[in-house]
Amino acid sequence: QVQLVESGGGLVEPGGSLRLSCAASISLFRLYTAGWYRQAPGQQRELVATITGAGSTDYAESAKGRFTISRDNDKNTVYLQMNSLKDEDTAVYYCTLRKIATNTWGYWGQGTQVTVSS
Repeated sequence: QVQLVESGGGLVEPGGSLRLSCAASISLFRLYTAGWYRQAPGQQRELVATITGAGSTDYAESAKGRFTISRDNDKNTVYLQMNSLKDEDTAVYYCTLRKIATNTWGYWGQGTQVTVSS
């Protein structure tokens, strides 16, 4: 059974940094595009960043210049480094995987809470 386990969330002051991790128990991890979504209270889930198995990345406008997505295919882990955090980054952050050549995010983690507040 595939499992995605996120960690690294917490409470941070505005301007601070956090690094989220997502460990995946899945075969052939490198064949999956990984993504981070987030969902704030009362809002729709939004895509933050993606990274292909080969390492190509894409970011939401709100994340560009502040967040960095990366992965270690040997460790089956994807990361989200978040710098210069703002109040509006407060949300539950979810890790997800999409198999190559498909359009469906087929696997999701349980989410990790990120709260930015002074």
